[in-house]
Amino acid sequence: MDENQNVLNTPETTAEFDPQDIEKNKVMAVLAYFGILFLVPLLAAKDSKFAKYHTNQGIVLFIAAIAAVIVSAILGAVFGAIKLGWLASIIGSLLSLCVGILAIIGIVNAAQGKAKELPLIGKFQILK
Repeated sequence: MDENQNVLNTPETTAEFDPQDIEKNKVMAVLAYFGILFLVPLLAAKDSKFAKYHTNQGIVLFIAAIAAVIVSAILGAVFGAIKLGWLASIIGSLLSLCVGILAIIGIVNAAQGKAKELPLIGKFQILK
């Protein structure tokens, strides 16, 4: 099996969720992947197990996005000092692209009513 297929083949636990909860809270689950908007389902759908699952994924993604910005800034300073600022720019762009792709995957999963972990970062649990 190809390495990329392993990364994208993350655990799915949709069967553990109430179908009515899923249907009622898809929009809230989708909102969780739009940066700081993870606060909307966190506060407005706190009794929804499905929305909470995606809110957790959204928080982890938000933290990853912040980490990507910090790494990009550090690399920009370091590589800029040795006249390789273009390299830091490319790396920063790739990190941003990865965050964007993960957000799209999360949005698609939430919109389809799936509880499926994001690749690479989805296993982290912040909300209990």
